[in-house]
Amino acid sequence: MNKEKNSSDLSVVRWGTIKETPYEVAILPWGAIEPHNYHLPYATDCILSQSIALDCARKASETAGVRCMVMPPIYLGSQNPGQWNKPFCIHARSETQKAIMTDIVSSLYGQGFRKLLLINGHGGNTFKSIVRDLAVVYPDFYIVSVDWFAVVPTQDYFEEIPDEHAGEQETSVMLHYHPEYVDMEMAGDGKVAATGIPSIEKKIGWMPRNWDEVSRDTGIGNPKKSTAEKGRRYVEAVISRIVELLDELNRV
Repeated sequence: MNKEKNSSDLSVVRWGTIKETPYEVAILPWGAIEPHNYHLPYATDCILSQSIALDCARKASETAGVRCMVMPPIYLGSQNPGQWNKPFCIHARSETQKAIMTDIVSSLYGQGFRKLLLINGHGGNTFKSIVRDLAVVYPDFYIVSVDWFAVVPTQDYFEEIPDEHAGEQETSVMLHYHPEYVDMEMAGDGKVAATGIPSIEKKIGWMPRNWDEVSRDTGIGNPKKSTAEKGRRYVEAVISRIVELLDELNRV
């Protein structure tokens, strides 16, 4: 039972367990190391992207017969001003992320794999340009990137708007997977201040926000109404969509 449960988790699986098993898709969780209000761990984005990836791999195997291997999460995310000045918050440059992904893809390619699903848990990460560059070098290698937090609209599951970072959505999903990591008594209200540039607020243009100016507790969104049940309902819908994607990817 334990061998079967762990056969899709590269963090703990043994070569003797998987050496005779063909895997169709590699799944790479990608997060960040950053403060998440006062109540969630620095590694929240990695923890959640890996947890969701593992559930997706198990369900894809059970319902679609797609064998996936979930790789250990990448902890290096891109950060805004006002985040990278916080103790132990790590900002990874785009060049760093590209080098990491290139090494992973080249390794997998040499081993005969041709399909990689990125499950991203950090809003500051954008991989499109990296994936396009890798497509030039590896034109027969499929790389698909998914932001798990954007797969399913949140309005039918959560109450608080805006909800972007360590708010009701993220906190509820963490309460579902790892309530032992959450201290709701410490949670700030995640109140958001305006940037001072109305056109930026209207998304006419984009610039990185200074986190010190827009958030007092590093959160964007109020986590106070978070529950494990809300997290469970939401993440089940997310997993269902991603499993459908894995099934389709396996067929090409």
